[in-house]
Amino acid sequence: MAIARLSMKVGKAGKASPHAAYIAREGKYADRLELGEKLEATAAGNMPAWAQHNAQEFWRAADAHERVNGTTYREMEIALPRELNAEQRADLVRDFVRQEIGDQHAYQWAIHTPLAADDKEQPHVHLMFSERQRDGIERDPEQYFKRYNAKVPEKGGARKGYGPHAGETLTAAARAADLKALRMRWQDMTNQHLESAGVDVRIDMRSHAERKTGLEPEAKQLPSQWRGAGRENVIEFRAARVAVASASAELRREIPDAGAEVINLEAERERRRQRSDSFFAETIERLRAEISPAVLAAAKESRKQLIEDKERREREQQVVAEQRLTQLRLDQEQQRIERMSLVELRAEIERQRPAPVGQLVTADAAVIEAAQRHEALVDEAKQAGTIERRAAREAQQWREAHSVQAKLHDAGLKQAAYLVERAEVVEQADERWLVVAPKIERAREALQQERYSAEIRITQAQVPALECVSALELRAADLELRAAELARVESEQRVQAQRAKQAEGSARLLMRELRGMAAKLDMGRTLKALSDPAAKDVRKLVEGLASVPVGEQRDTLAELLVARFAKDGGGRLRLSEQIDLVKNGPRHDQDFDNDHGISF
Repeated sequence: MAIARLSMKVGKAGKASPHAAYIAREGKYADRLELGEKLEATAAGNMPAWAQHNAQEFWRAADAHERVNGTTYREMEIALPRELNAEQRADLVRDFVRQEIGDQHAYQWAIHTPLAADDKEQPHVHLMFSERQRDGIERDPEQYFKRYNAKVPEKGGARKGYGPHAGETLTAAARAADLKALRMRWQDMTNQHLESAGVDVRIDMRSHAERKTGLEPEAKQLPSQWRGAGRENVIEFRAARVAVASASAELRREIPDAGAEVINLEAERERRRQRSDSFFAETIERLRAEISPAVLAAAKESRKQLIEDKERREREQQVVAEQRLTQLRLDQEQQRIERMSLVELRAEIERQRPAPVGQLVTADAAVIEAAQRHEALVDEAKQAGTIERRAAREAQQWREAHSVQAKLHDAGLKQAAYLVERAEVVEQADERWLVVAPKIERAREALQQERYSAEIRITQAQVPALECVSALELRAADLELRAAELARVESEQRVQAQRAKQAEGSARLLMRELRGMAAKLDMGRTLKALSDPAAKDVRKLVEGLASVPVGEQRDTLAELLVARFAKDGGGRLRLSEQIDLVKNGPRHDQDFDNDHGISF
C-alpha cells in the first residue's frame, strides 16, 4: 500500500554541503548504497550564476557565509508511492517542486529507493532548499548570505523566508498548522498522480485519531531494530495490528454490546486459571524431579553463553558506533579547517598548539606534591641550622659577659647551667639535621623521578595534538606558497599590462604623426623628406593611409596599425627613427645602411 509521510527538517551552518553530497551520493558518499538501495533520480534548480554548474558550490557557500546560528537549508523528506514507477515518481516530485518551490528558492532533490522490511521498494525523496529568496539581483557568494537590506536590497543579502507566512514570527500552533496544510497539498497532488496512472490506492495524511481507525501510532524504528530478527518482528507487528483492527471491526458487527461479553469471558478465564494452577504446579515439580542436574547445568551454561554473546555484540556495536561518530567529527573538523583563510588557520594553529612540556611538568599535580615535600624538608633543615647557629651565638655572648664563670666551666670546676642548656640545644639541632638530611636527598630523587615520569607522560599525550598542529602548519605553508605564487603572477600581469599600455601609447603617438603626414598629402602638399630611401617605410604607411578615405575606414586602418606596432618593439623603434628623419632631416652621425626597413 502507498505510505503517507512528510517531515520537515532544518540544517545549521556546516551541515548543508555534507548533506547535499549525501543525498546526491557524491564525494565520499558515492559508494554508499546499502541493502540494494538505488539513487533513482536527482536534480537541482534556481541556483545563482556562480553555482549553476555545480550545486555543491551553493551549499558550500551557505556553510561558509551563513551566520553561525542560522539555517542553511530546509529539507522535506517524503515517502513516495511504490505503486508508481520510477519515471512517474520523478514527475510527481517535479510537479510538487514547481508548486511549493517555484522559482523563489534554490533547491536540490534526490530520490532514494532502498528495500523495505517486506523486501520491496521503499522510495522516498530528499528535497533540500534554501530559505533565501531569489529577487533577480546578482550577488556573489558572500553577499548572497548576508543580512537583507530592505532599503537598498542590492547592497544586502537575499531575503529569507519560506511559505505563506515568509518572514513572520509564528507560534508553535501556527507552524504546526502550516506543516499540516503542506501535508494535505502533498496528499492531493499524490492522489492526482495515482489516479492519472490508473492506480486504485490513495494516500491519507490524516492521523489514526482523525481517521478513527482505533490504531495507535507506530513507534519510530531505529536502524539497529531493522537488522536480523528485528526486521521480522516489525513485519509481524504490522500484520498483527492489521489483524487486530479487522477483528475489532468484525467483533463490533457481530456483538454490538461487546463489553458485557468481555466481562463474562474474563470471569471464565479466572475460574479456569484457578483450576489449572495446581495442575501446573504439580507438573513443574514433576519435571524438575525428572530433569537431571547435568541437563540443568547445560541449560544454565547455555543461558550464560547467550548472555555473553549478547553483551559482546552490544559492545562491538557500541565500538562501531563510537568509531563512526569519531570519523564524523574528524570529517567535520577537516571541512571546517579547509574553509579557513590563512589568518584563521594561523590562529587555529596557535589555539591547538600544546603548552611547552616544561611548563606542564611544573604544573603537574604529582610534581607539585613532590616539590612541596622536598621544600618542607629543606625548610626543616634550615630551621635546625638556624637554631644551632643562634644557640652557639648566644653561648659565645654569655662567655664574653661572664669570662670567669666560662673559664671555671671549661676547666670542669663549676658548670654553668646556661652553657650546658645552650650546648644541649646545639646538639639537638645537629641531631635533627642529621635525621632530615637523608630525607632531603630521597625527596630530591623522588622529585626528579616525578618530573621525568610527568615529562614522558605529557610528551606522549601531546603526540596527537602535535601531529594535528604539524598538519595544520603544512596546510598553512601550502596556502602561503599559493598566495606567494598568486602575488607573483599578479605582479607579472600588472607589469605586462603596464608595458602593453606604454607600447600602445607609443604606437598611437607614431600613428598620430603618420596620420598628420597623410593629412598633408590629402591637401596636396608634398613632403620632400619622404623621397629619402631611408624613410621608405614611413612613405609606404603615409601613402597607404592617404589612399584610404578619411573617416571610419582610415580610423579602422589606423587602429589595426596601432595594434600591430604595439606588439612590435623593433618596428616602433625603426618607425620612430624614420619619422624623425622626415621631420628633422638626416643626422650625419647616424648610419642607415643597416636599416632593412619594416616588412609588410
